[in-house]
Amino acid sequence: MNPDLPSLLRFAHRLADTARPITLSYFRKPLPVEHKADDSPVTVADRETEAALRAMIAQHFPGHGIYGEEHGSVNPEGPYTWVIDPIDGTRAFISGFPLFGTLIGLLEQGRPLLGVLEMPALGERWIGAREHGSSLNGRPCQVSRCQHLEQAILYSTSPDMFHGDDLARYQALAATVALRRFGGDCYSYGLLASGHVDLVVEADLAPYDYLALVPVVENAGGCISDWRGRPLSLDSDGRVVAAATPALHQQALARLGA
Repeated sequence: MNPDLPSLLRFAHRLADTARPITLSYFRKPLPVEHKADDSPVTVADRETEAALRAMIAQHFPGHGIYGEEHGSVNPEGPYTWVIDPIDGTRAFISGFPLFGTLIGLLEQGRPLLGVLEMPALGERWIGAREHGSSLNGRPCQVSRCQHLEQAILYSTSPDMFHGDDLARYQALAATVALRRFGGDCYSYGLLASGHVDLVVEADLAPYDYLALVPVVENAGGCISDWRGRPLSLDSDGRVVAAATPALHQQALARLGA
């Protein structure tokens, strides 16, 4: 028997409650940093946080799949799959910058059902679920009403994530907006869900970087897809565009022209 959505939401909160003290216990402390095969950094904080969340999921929902950044995939064929990024923004984390997060998503038959964006150092938590809306620290949140690129605030984590034709397309888009800023990792999507940012455009992401964010953005009234306007999934190419309104989303897609 599958649990109902309110039960899953309560469990997602428990996962985030578990992650927060683990990550904070290592934040701004001396910490050895290793580099994975793709040269991305990883720490004991990443591994310990994910291990704790995986253990909770295995105990409470042994039939559910798990897809995590640090410890791989189990039971990928099941109807439910938890997608975990224990520390999104490890570079921020190891440099003492507080805009790192823990991302916890749940897929149902491959489609994002609920997502948690937990910001441990800031004490902020967004959670969104299909037909249940999105909230920040328990209060409903909503995207802005921005309709035009010329009025939009655009965020991207880093210009270094764009290469070749993607860089040219991104620059064409960025040249039209009212304000462009870099940094934030997953935090930018929370700001979009709360109406402070109008557009987030990124590339070179992995599924655990974006799948938890889909329910947060969509259930706050926003749009999120790949650069071709297709729904995001485990098989997406890592290029993401999130926008406050359908009109803004379509204008961004037209500029990106992928």
